[in-house]
Amino acid sequence: MSTEVRALEPKALWNNFADLNAVPRPSKKEERVIAFMMEFGRKLGLETIQDEIGNVIIKKPATAGMEDRKTVLIQSHVDMVHQKNADTDFDFDTQGIDMYVDGDWVKARGTTLGADNGLGVATIMALLASTDIEHPAIEALFTVDEETGMTGALGLKGGMLEADIMLNLDTEDDTELTIGCAGGVDINASGTYQPEGISGNMKGYKVNIKGLTGGHSGMDIYLGRGNANKLMNRLLHQATEKVGLRIGSIDGGGLRNAIPRESVAVVAIPAGEVTAFENFVEELTAILKNEHATTDPNLAVTVEQTEAPAQVLPADYQSKLLRALYACHNGVYRMSRIFSTWCRLPITWPVCWCRTEN
Repeated sequence: MSTEVRALEPKALWNNFADLNAVPRPSKKEERVIAFMMEFGRKLGLETIQDEIGNVIIKKPATAGMEDRKTVLIQSHVDMVHQKNADTDFDFDTQGIDMYVDGDWVKARGTTLGADNGLGVATIMALLASTDIEHPAIEALFTVDEETGMTGALGLKGGMLEADIMLNLDTEDDTELTIGCAGGVDINASGTYQPEGISGNMKGYKVNIKGLTGGHSGMDIYLGRGNANKLMNRLLHQATEKVGLRIGSIDGGGLRNAIPRESVAVVAIPAGEVTAFENFVEELTAILKNEHATTDPNLAVTVEQTEAPAQVLPADYQSKLLRALYACHNGVYRMSRIFSTWCRLPITWPVCWCRTEN
């Protein structure tokens, strides 16, 4: 863990963030961070509770003279979006985040940083540990699995909290208070098919779309950033019509709440169409880079010859899959007519991941 991060001010916050980020805490695998938060509360001598879902509640009495004030509930979630670059060797189940300071920013090497919602958690930790901040009675609620289902919040049982006022510290803008938020919809689709073999006059290619900016499917969806799955689908669909491309596998995106930054496909091309395919990819790459020059300046599309896949999707299934992915909405679904002057993303519907393989 970088000593530069621990030296930042206010030290109480950044040291708590550094301690938290040393603990592996991907969504649905929060056992270590739950134990970490339980130990934190107990060391302070505060009432510390873990419910049956895994949420942790730490209660701190009011400071002298503020006992008559209303109890305040402060909440953040302990899990984080666990995503890494394809060329980064990192295990979120066992490793802490490798942070460093880059000018005015704290960043992570090759992975997500975990500031969502780690900075909220660290802020609450600093308040709980403080001996010089006056406050009413505090109930600190640390929920699990916010990023992939809200199961911590949904599973919290009534009667465990007494506060009338709640402050949620999961936000992106320092100067704004949010009094509402967008909903979300997850759709899982599945299908079955019988793989087909290919003839000997087919050449194998690995197509890689990478370098996109990505981002959170909530807070960044209105920025119009490229979606690697949609771009790959566009390439595959057009190449199917132009050169008879056949799909062996597609692997794109990684998390339901992250805009896909990378996608890889292994395909088969008729031997007589190899030059046409390579020229098509070169032309489409120029178009895509021009379209996304502002939002995704590092967008790259590469193709390299590889062993042809032994099996591919049946032609009719491939057509249905590509057309279905084309039809999937990506980006802001609708802006509120009431709050659109200040609310950036009341309803969003991102296409987050796609994986098919034989």
